[in-house]
Amino acid sequence: MHTVVVGTSGVTASDVLAVARADARIELSEEALTALAAARGIVDALAAKPDPVYGVSTGFGALATRHISQELRTQLQRNIVRSHAAGMGPRVEREVVRALMFLRLKTVCSGHTGVRPEVAQTMADLLNAGITPVVHEYGSLGCSGDLAPLSHCALTLMGEGEAEGPDGVVRPAAELLAEHGIAPVELREKEGLALLNGTDGMLGMLLMALADLDTLYKSADITAALSLEALLGTDKVLAPELHAIRPHPGQGASAANMLAVLKDSGLTGHHQDDAPRVQDAYSVRCAPQVAGAGRDTLAHARLVAERELASAVDNPVVLPDGRVESNGNFHGAPVAYVLDFLAIAAADLASIAERRTDRLLDKNRSHGLPPFLADDAGVDSGLMIAQYTQAALVSEMKRLAVPASADSIPSSAMQEDHVSMGWSAARKLRTAVDNLTRVLAIELYAATRAIELREGLTPAPASQAAITALRKAGAEGPGPDRFLAPDLAAADAFLRDGRLLAAVESVTGPLA
Repeated sequence: MHTVVVGTSGVTASDVLAVARADARIELSEEALTALAAARGIVDALAAKPDPVYGVSTGFGALATRHISQELRTQLQRNIVRSHAAGMGPRVEREVVRALMFLRLKTVCSGHTGVRPEVAQTMADLLNAGITPVVHEYGSLGCSGDLAPLSHCALTLMGEGEAEGPDGVVRPAAELLAEHGIAPVELREKEGLALLNGTDGMLGMLLMALADLDTLYKSADITAALSLEALLGTDKVLAPELHAIRPHPGQGASAANMLAVLKDSGLTGHHQDDAPRVQDAYSVRCAPQVAGAGRDTLAHARLVAERELASAVDNPVVLPDGRVESNGNFHGAPVAYVLDFLAIAAADLASIAERRTDRLLDKNRSHGLPPFLADDAGVDSGLMIAQYTQAALVSEMKRLAVPASADSIPSSAMQEDHVSMGWSAARKLRTAVDNLTRVLAIELYAATRAIELREGLTPAPASQAAITALRKAGAEGPGPDRFLAPDLAAADAFLRDGRLLAAVESVTGPLA
């Protein structure tokens, strides 16, 4: 099994995905253990002094003015975890919780949090044992970190609350820890606070969305090319010299991908035949411009994610010179903004894909295709309601594109009077990514059926590879009406797990 070694820095997006989605094992490097011990020594020295230090010997948030005596500090750390584990609603997905835990461990190992090495090791042990704390949908405002989600994880470290075992069954955390020989931790000064104060949930979801959208944007170039082909459009608009004079990198990449898919097509270039067209509709002609803008948005979001991944987010932090200083680095605004930006881009990509699908189904605009791609229009309804489903998905995505980060609700007796809502931005982006996959799957299903209905014309080799693989995957071709949901589900799975991209790239080579 793949192993991820965690040091004081250098964790990558691939490492996060490996732990979150592939259950990669985790080891702590000697460098990390040394840094942990050094930072803990600073915290212990401050804890022994009579002067109050925030997070070490004081209360938290609006209660930070109270100095906590030494005999109450263990109780203080335990209490902050218990009280902050106040989430409600449905359970968050296992991969999100694993990413959340791993990213918190990454920051703990930076040597800036003051957590003892044994606490970090226990965090790694939980992940390696496949124990996943129960985390709920609601509870984070994306400021002072993802407090409630991280608290539910810290609660499991203490052997309290509920968690899911490697068998998928939710049980008391104490039982699961005992079964795997993991001793619950008793938190000391600053440790409870350090386990709660990070942007780890929203960052984990951003990294996973970026990975998924990277595949989806390539898939969208494929479905756009298939729709262009099915509509007998022209590929001249994809010429590289046209995109060179508007040098947005994403636009050029999308156009190049579409051109690669359409190479040697017998369907393109017929726009001057029976129903002459000077130009194709915007949804066809401007596909690279819209998808390309989304690709450039991905590039910006990836830059923000890389910076956040290189950060040590906690409050207070332990600095190399021995100071323990308060700060505002837990504010989720940088991550929240790009999460919202990605939801906007995904909604627009879905919107243009739906317009192409509708054009394929409308006999007045499809240039010779049967109404709704039906076998016997009137007796058969064809893909009429598949487009309804697509429209419903797009409509929801437009609502999800409303920024969460533009909102703020004051909390903690006005101490935390401006929050990022980054967790909410991440949660709605996950839904948007799911919906985008379904929207593109419906375009794929419609476009491949339309190409097959163009008798006497030969599609591009890459298009034919996609059609053949899709049919083998269980999404059937043209014919009389049948129970359509299983076909759409098969197309969704085919696109979601990368088989569409693999089929096309077997002809074109790697797409950009």
